[in-house]
Amino acid sequence: MDIKLHNQATTTPKIRAEIQAAPSSISDSELARRYGVSDSTIRRWRYRDDAQDRSHTRHNLLATLTADQEAVLIAAREFLRLGLDDLLVVAREFLNPQLSRSGLHRMLRRREVPTLAELARQDAGGSEEPAHKRFRAYALGFVHVDIKHLPQMPDEQQKRYLYVTIHRATRWVYLEVRHSQSAEDARSFMKRLVEKAPFKVEKVLWEIIHRSLHTGGRAATE
Repeated sequence: MDIKLHNQATTTPKIRAEIQAAPSSISDSELARRYGVSDSTIRRWRYRDDAQDRSHTRHNLLATLTADQEAVLIAAREFLRLGLDDLLVVAREFLNPQLSRSGLHRMLRRREVPTLAELARQDAGGSEEPAHKRFRAYALGFVHVDIKHLPQMPDEQQKRYLYVTIHRATRWVYLEVRHSQSAEDARSFMKRLVEKAPFKVEKVLWEIIHRSLHTGGRAATE
């Protein structure tokens, strides 16, 4: 295979693949020392979808997530407790249809999003039964809704709230981003939810998180 490297390339596709496969427990600085390159070179290749040099001309960025899309996906993951493949389905349907599985996985690692096992331990809070385990017993027609305050982007003037719902028996998901958590917005979201749901919504559990992603405090209402 004919592999073309830029004139000033300091790594090969083989080394780049090794960098991308390195476990998250190894820091960028450790990898930089191992391969004799700079920390920025490690960061450049560690979170790429491929190991090939890219053209310096403008290229398609449609397969990547924006910062606000990442924030939405991280908030949704915290509530939905979905595995990588199920989360990818949600990301492609609501955020970016061209997102790759490897790209999603690297984003979760780069943003240090807890694994499902780590989230389960957090839910347990010292008890043996994770808090989210009880939702699996809910019957058809019962949906669980959450509202999360999303981080405000530097170029944004308004607050953003993620409205997300899951039917845990089938893992059907619906979400919207709104600029308010008012009663009017909640009613509007519920109207659209009922219209979109492939089943009759009979009961709703609202779990409202009155916080940003970086603070604590939660209250659940039904």
